[in-house]
Amino acid sequence: MSIRPVKRFAKSKPTMEGAGVHLRRAFGFGNTSDFDPFLLLDDFRNDVPQDYLAGFPWHPHRGIETVTYVLAGTVEHGDSMGNRGAIGPGDIQWMTAGRGIIHQEMPKGDPIGQMHGFQLWANLPSSLKMTAPRYQEVKSAQIPVVTDDDGTSVRIICGDFWGKRGPVDGIASDPTYLDVSIPPGKRKTLPVETTRQGFAYVFAGSGKFCNASAPLAVPTESVGWADTSPPTSADNRTLILFDRGDEVAVQAGEDGIRFLLVSGKPLQEPVAWYGPIVMNTQAQLQQAFEELKEGTFLKS
Repeated sequence: MSIRPVKRFAKSKPTMEGAGVHLRRAFGFGNTSDFDPFLLLDDFRNDVPQDYLAGFPWHPHRGIETVTYVLAGTVEHGDSMGNRGAIGPGDIQWMTAGRGIIHQEMPKGDPIGQMHGFQLWANLPSSLKMTAPRYQEVKSAQIPVVTDDDGTSVRIICGDFWGKRGPVDGIASDPTYLDVSIPPGKRKTLPVETTRQGFAYVFAGSGKFCNASAPLAVPTESVGWADTSPPTSADNRTLILFDRGDEVAVQAGEDGIRFLLVSGKPLQEPVAWYGPIVMNTQAQLQQAFEELKEGTFLKS
């Protein structure tokens, strides 16, 4: 077994999306090969209602799948297929935009005004860019949780892990999407198939993601700071991109650590991307926006 070295650390960056939602972007709109088949990860934690209530009004998508995972508050949604509803703490909304969908997502805080969740974009291969749209809503109670003897707990949103399978299925990039909690001071290794691209995003506590066989956090890729003193621990809002290997090792800090662990099979295809539309060529991208202008974007 080979532990995946850490390729890169990065802090999620403040940005604004939708009608004025303040959030943090872990990655997106950069070099898509780094996270292939994933395109973007947004952390929309906020406890100031005026910074998120404007939400994400009606907007189109084509060529991707969007995954919304809520931990606090609710997100009310609707789409051009007639789906309506709300997802709350622990729930998942997985939308395959395919050939085209128009939807809205409107966040609502909990009783004390907190809103917490994540949205991940997964790319679709060229053969499925124009597939029929699909919508999956999964309630928290449907998501299996496995707990190891040392107290490590894993919610399995998608994929196979420790003998259980997550409820979201039929996703093109065959992703594994986990919510991992490791108790204070515990060291844990978690399997990640060698052929997959993998990353973690810490959102509570802190810990060391280990390099080779030693509990170090030395990136294999320069990230611009003084390379003689890289970070020794990953804490809240830290993104960790892994290099190759078949397992991830984590040493939890004194408050434990909680993070998303996501992996998928790289598509290794060209990406033409503008806003909510992701295709393979500029011509396909231009066609999508022309269809939006002409009112022919949605297909029967």
